[in-house]
Amino acid sequence: MNNEATFNTTNPVPEPASSDSIVVGHDGSKGANHAFDMAMGLAAELSAPVVVVRSWSILTAPRPADWEYGYVSSFAEYTAAVREEMVLGLKETVGKYDKVQVTYEPVHAPPAKSLIDCSRNARMLVVGTRGHGGLAGMLLGSVSEQCVRHAACPVLVVRPKA
Repeated sequence: MNNEATFNTTNPVPEPASSDSIVVGHDGSKGANHAFDMAMGLAAELSAPVVVVRSWSILTAPRPADWEYGYVSSFAEYTAAVREEMVLGLKETVGKYDKVQVTYEPVHAPPAKSLIDCSRNARMLVVGTRGHGGLAGMLLGSVSEQCVRHAACPVLVVRPKA
């Protein structure tokens, strides 16, 4: 196995991950980085592939490389920009686990829905936390809580390092 960047290029809605895979949500935050490192460590121990899922919207996606003022980029161009940001942002951690196969899935959908759908058949879903507790967490809704409640597979919620 190798850790070459692989990704879905034909279907904007990703297929559910394979039954032997570990799906991990990644939004670019420190908590997501910690969850990704944990998922990669588990995958190395279990000889399992990892599917990294990042939910995006036009407001959260990086601008495509050929973006210019007045030009409306396509969803495919935004998806490619999100994928590139994922690959570059996770490159160092992926390099530590050279035997783990990693697939990148940028999904234009709400985070909890993306993670639940992608992990439907997976061995496990790994998510981090952003720390919105109390009233803010209740009002905003917690992606990790929605995943725990609705995912079909086991869910590991990785708390941030102290």
